[in-house]
Amino acid sequence: MAQLLPQPDAAPGGDLAARAVALNEGWGALPAVDILRLSLTTLFPGRVALVSSFGAESAVLLHLAASVDRAVPVVFIDTGRLFPETLQYRDTLISRLGLTDVRSVGPDPQAMEAADPFGALFSIDPDRCCHLRKVEPLADALSPFDAWITGRKRFQASTRAELPVFEADATHIKISPLASWGAGELAAYLREHDLPRHPLVAKGYPSIGCAPCTSPVAEGEDARAGRWRGREKTECGIHATDVGVTRRRA
Repeated sequence: MAQLLPQPDAAPGGDLAARAVALNEGWGALPAVDILRLSLTTLFPGRVALVSSFGAESAVLLHLAASVDRAVPVVFIDTGRLFPETLQYRDTLISRLGLTDVRSVGPDPQAMEAADPFGALFSIDPDRCCHLRKVEPLADALSPFDAWITGRKRFQASTRAELPVFEADATHIKISPLASWGAGELAAYLREHDLPRHPLVAKGYPSIGCAPCTSPVAEGEDARAGRWRGREKTECGIHATDVGVTRRRA
């Protein structure tokens, strides 16, 4: 393994971008489990969290992480608008994988009452809805950490085609160990380890978010075509470069 690089500066700044480039050059081609082991035990011990939606493909990354450390902090954003099947699947995977530190976080009730009293913000201003329900809670949850692990893959959407394994947002290093994996590799891993599937996958949902903004996908469509269908919106915002500094107002 290459010589260890200096630890990233905890403060926001351009140094994180350079750090991400160096990490990619050194270890971006490692197998996913080795990237996870390196991140959890050497690069960011005690200072990295895994963010999971417990969605269609989440079992793969969670299983790999659990094989390294079942006590890895796992942040789950419960927006209050998720499918019941997602909450059930979360509980199933926690039990199956023996995860011991799953942290469910969500939007501030008072903020949501003020901004979305009728539960219709998703149709009026979906970006604002995602910001309140996802981005702000995640920013708060990630504040104790220097890095976070995501389950994104390049094949999922054209906007992710150039996704690096290591990248930087405003305050954190982001790690996507499965960036190079394809749908076939994910399916094979799920079969090999007999991992349960999200109940909605069999109903045509290859990408699963909040219930009001997720629809089934037809054969041949982009895997994320059912997310915010009919809108130009393609991402919820948690992967914007400023997520780490988008904290709730005191």
